[in-house]
Amino acid sequence: MAAQGLLRLLTAAAIFYLILIQPNHPAAMTWGALGMFPLELPALLAALILAGPGPAGLALRAALTGVLLGVALLKLADFGTFIAFNRGFNIVVDYNLIPAAWELARGSFGTMQAVLAVALAGLVLVVSAAALWWAGGVWAALGRERGRWGAAVLLVPALALALAEIGQARRAWTLPAPVAQALPGAAFTARVAWERALQVRDTRADLAAFRRAARQDPMTDAGPLFDLARDRDIILIYVESYGRSSFENPLYIDTHTGTLRDIQADLAGRGLAMRAGWARAPMVGGQSWLAHGSVASGMWLDTQGRYRALLASPRRTLFHFAREAGLRTVAIKPAHVFPWPEGAFFGFDAIYNAPDLGYAGAPFNWVTMPDQFTLHALDRLERSAPQGSRAPLLAQVALVSSHAPFLPVPPVIDWDKIGDGTVFNQWASTGDPPEVVWRDHDRVREKFRLAVDYSLQTLGAWAARHADDPPLIIALGDHEPARFISGVDGYDVPVHVIGPPELVARFEALGWTEGMIPDPATPTLPMDDLRDALLRIFGSGLQ
Repeated sequence: MAAQGLLRLLTAAAIFYLILIQPNHPAAMTWGALGMFPLELPALLAALILAGPGPAGLALRAALTGVLLGVALLKLADFGTFIAFNRGFNIVVDYNLIPAAWELARGSFGTMQAVLAVALAGLVLVVSAAALWWAGGVWAALGRERGRWGAAVLLVPALALALAEIGQARRAWTLPAPVAQALPGAAFTARVAWERALQVRDTRADLAAFRRAARQDPMTDAGPLFDLARDRDIILIYVESYGRSSFENPLYIDTHTGTLRDIQADLAGRGLAMRAGWARAPMVGGQSWLAHGSVASGMWLDTQGRYRALLASPRRTLFHFAREAGLRTVAIKPAHVFPWPEGAFFGFDAIYNAPDLGYAGAPFNWVTMPDQFTLHALDRLERSAPQGSRAPLLAQVALVSSHAPFLPVPPVIDWDKIGDGTVFNQWASTGDPPEVVWRDHDRVREKFRLAVDYSLQTLGAWAARHADDPPLIIALGDHEPARFISGVDGYDVPVHVIGPPELVARFEALGWTEGMIPDPATPTLPMDDLRDALLRIFGSGLQ
């Protein structure tokens, strides 16, 4: 019986142990994590014994079950956002990622698989809660015996040891080197909980400062603007998941730079000029709207909270200024299968979501339509009349063929054969589905290489198609993909300017170099500086 009781205690302690050592970062998910001793464990067990099996013990068990399960969920959320966005989860501003993750999973792997995954996660949650409740009861039952005195003696030094490690890790204080080296483990879970409490405070303060900055716009009274664009259409094109990795990762360099050199040679032969530089995105892995909003507003949008604060502010965007200067402002949003109410903030005269673009073909998994159809729809909907016979455009276009899951990838076809898009059906279901490809990271990277290359080829083909009466094209990546795909650190994305030589030459002021391939040494311009940079380039009132 004594052996059976000891086994129950060890099993209960093991449950707490596993919850407490749970990593929150993919790099920490190793067998070595099992060797980290959680300094909270002795204090936690001592507190349960001291509280005993009565009402105090029940209250403590309920609190521990809730808190430990909550922190475990935060760690799991951290794990996911570190993979996708190279950062931890912020409980104040990131709750919108939950429905976004659901839509991506449903579109990539199918509704049934996504439902099963959610059901499995819910089952794990229920089992974990039951296990924690049971484990707390096993140790609280020792309070009936004489163990309370020992627990009381143990509790104070155990708490002191955990607090000492938390302060040392957070640099709140510095322990003497021998003491720091002698610490037998880490109070990681308690530290995560404390850091999240501080994060809530700091995020609220950051949002308050952001709201004040959004009201202080140096461009409010600037003008005249856009008069130096000479009535040319300006087409701002975002290439999904296109970053510096295309120029630094050996897996992608030859393909992507080779395509850019081919585009450069073709367009130069057609009389177009090109310049290239770098911009810095506020995030990696996803949430493209933060990049789009940063460029449009001149505000650094690195969280969804800042984005929502922008929408509630009086800030004027690049598109407001363009509309006031007589341009027609348009957004082409093929990824939006539902209405985009936030779009009203940005100053667009017209917003074309996926249903408005006229695509009758099959979707390419999550991707609603190929990039070539998106640009073809822009021509059909807004550029069918020649420049000079209508108001010039400032259009924002999102190319999404290089969005995860990066497959399948169609070829670039004859523009005159696109029609309603059903011609693309022959490629929409080719190859293995995402749930097969995404089991192998090497295959994911290969599909990413091909998807980005398709987007670049489409961009080059569209520029060549309009070389006789060219718009000014500003094409840039929105962000790097997830780190396991990009293989590089940093947040830089390339920017390509294509168009009439006299307009492209104005971008020399930014230090951007001639051609389609940016110089690695060219200084990077943060995306929130691009709005004002473009206003200065195109406005005589800011020269």
